[in-house]
Amino acid sequence: MSTEVLRQQGVRAAGVRRGRQLEYLTIGWNSLEAAVAVGAGLLAGSIALVGFGVDSVIESLSGAVLLWRLAASGEDRERAALKIVGVSFLALAAYVAFDAAKSLLAHEPPDASYIGIALAVASLIVMPLLARAKRRVAATLNSRAMLADSRQTDICAYLSAILVAGLGLNALFGWWWADPVAGLVMVPIIAREGFAALRGETCCAGEACH
Repeated sequence: MSTEVLRQQGVRAAGVRRGRQLEYLTIGWNSLEAAVAVGAGLLAGSIALVGFGVDSVIESLSGAVLLWRLAASGEDRERAALKIVGVSFLALAAYVAFDAAKSLLAHEPPDASYIGIALAVASLIVMPLLARAKRRVAATLNSRAMLADSRQTDICAYLSAILVAGLGLNALFGWWWADPVAGLVMVPIIAREGFAALRGETCCAGEACH
């Protein structure tokens, strides 16, 4: 076996290890994020914050699916996992849309959630860095799966920005409607990811990761 082939195999093996590390970090961060967001959202009555927490659960699922893909190939398992992720996203979009619309119609103001604001700001810092690291690994492995997963992480950053705006306006100015409106803004973003997953374009779409 030539030196160049050995070098390429070593680079690829290092990329796979780095990819796994990033996915473990993704799952760990999103699990903590989900627990804090859902808990704080329920206490404050914030549909946007609860929706953000449920999205973190789905992000953790996506990370687990990619770990599975990095560990072994299998088109049937990949399609099944993508459908699960897609359906979960669409269910989340429906839940957020219904509860946000109900809050607007009933004029249900949430309490200010400074914990939620701090969590969203932290996520707004961490997620872009994590997404950039995943794109580097994707380039190393020539993996569309990892690249798609990085876009999932980008979506989390977008949702964090929307959440900061909604919670901040409510806390600073008492604009109770900002929270459900922020939730409604999330809906098309979440739904688009769901449809993309069902089409096989999100999470672990494309060629094998190893």
